[in-house]
Amino acid sequence: MKTRRLIAIMLAASLLIISPAGTADAKSVYEATCTACHGFGVAGAPRPGDKADWVVRITQGIEVLYAHAIDGFSGQTGFMPPKGGFPDLSDEQIKAIVDYMVAESK
Repeated sequence: MKTRRLIAIMLAASLLIISPAGTADAKSVYEATCTACHGFGVAGAPRPGDKADWVVRITQGIEVLYAHAIDGFSGQTGFMPPKGGFPDLSDEQIKAIVDYMVAESK
């Protein structure tokens, strides 16, 4: 019985290590999931650190950015799938990633 419990705990811990949804650090989750698009500006994705990419977005307000990241967005500036195509990420993780990208872009 103890062996089963230990195996279950080890399995859960390993999933937290390899799963973006289990990573608490916004930068690490960004690097593991978001850079494929945001790192290269794919489909109009704003690149962190590029103030020109972010200036209009930031002026819309953080709640709009959260909504676009969580619910998805399609417009003249590009396309964002809900949660960047990673539905296992929590709303809180998405908000932390948005906060990270905005902080890098001011």
